[in-house]
Amino acid sequence: MSENTTNPPSFKRSNEIFIGKKPLMTYVTATLVQLANEPKVVIKARGKSIPRAVDVSQIIIKRMDTLGYQISDVKIGSESVQSEDGRTRNVSTIEVTVSRKDTS
Repeated sequence: MSENTTNPPSFKRSNEIFIGKKPLMTYVTATLVQLANEPKVVIKARGKSIPRAVDVSQIIIKRMDTLGYQISDVKIGSESVQSEDGRTRNVSTIEVTVSRKDTS
């Protein structure tokens, strides 16, 4: 048996969490696991998933404030996406960077 390895390369960095339709706490847990290994994590979402990305960041910052994390950057923007009927439309995006608080 030979494996077909013609998948395109993935450009996802290890410190990025992409928000989708899974339960909220799944993303909170994934973000906390990444923060244990990385100094900062970028939570990314677009379209209808943007409120969920904000919720994930706020749960980490407010409910788990004893862990010492902060929001260090927020970027908003839009991407042009081609729909199935061939039309181009803009989709809003957000990137929330969560990092450890400076203890100096």
